[in-house]
Amino acid sequence: MVIATDTGSWQLRDSEQIIKGNEGLVGRKHFLIGVTRIRNEALILRDCLDYLGKHVDAIVAYDDASTDRTVDILREHPKVALIVANGAWEEDIKARRLAEGRHRGLLLDIARTQLPHDWMLCFDPDERVTGDLRGFVAGLRADEGDAVRVQLFDAYMTPEDFEPYRPVRELLDFRRFYGPEQRDILMLWRNRPEVVFGAEHGREPGGTGRVLTELYCQHYGKSLSIDHWEETCDYYIRHFPFETYGKKWTERKGQAIHTESDFKRPLYEWGDKLFANAVKIDRA
Repeated sequence: MVIATDTGSWQLRDSEQIIKGNEGLVGRKHFLIGVTRIRNEALILRDCLDYLGKHVDAIVAYDDASTDRTVDILREHPKVALIVANGAWEEDIKARRLAEGRHRGLLLDIARTQLPHDWMLCFDPDERVTGDLRGFVAGLRADEGDAVRVQLFDAYMTPEDFEPYRPVRELLDFRRFYGPEQRDILMLWRNRPEVVFGAEHGREPGGTGRVLTELYCQHYGKSLSIDHWEETCDYYIRHFPFETYGKKWTERKGQAIHTESDFKRPLYEWGDKLFANAVKIDRA
């Protein structure tokens, strides 16, 4: 069933429609909701929704013209309230970059009008925040912070650990080794009117106020399977500027199995030794 909505500063395009998931979640006040933009994530999506469903009250998703069962999986999950389904994939490099902010801005507007909430989590399906995410957010006092950057580390396939991921198991702790490169990603923020997504914002909104850096996240974008690694390389080569992304991902083709990180540093098992050797970086 398709519903109409006033989406605030971002408007639905002719190629986009809003589809209901669990109607019981819409119009209710929530503590923590999740938003995500995805495309062709059927392999890991059910596990993602089950995992995040333990922490968030409801989920709003933007599906960017998936050709697999992504939309069906979203509609079937009890924590998914609404889906923005896009039927027109944009291949232009500039359009892809602008879509990062626009899609998330649309989700933010819809969430504010349809699912009143205190906190928002912006996540990707291949990320697993470890620890008690909900408990941590619930424990934050109003004077402690308005937003949270989560410390993210890439999981890697190694010569002893490269079997492809299968949806019969959980993705959390799926791989043994991680690179020490730490990216601090703004994933959580209070629902304040100052928080907005502009066209150039990409993943992170503006106006978040006081920001803490806490929690840890395992990122599996480089380690689901050898085939997925090659598909990731091709995606960045085709749809992102060559000098900033395309060149390094061209060099990574055929290099799915690692004995060190993409940045030529040792790999570590998940835990204190990894965190003690962390090296902060801006991009993957």
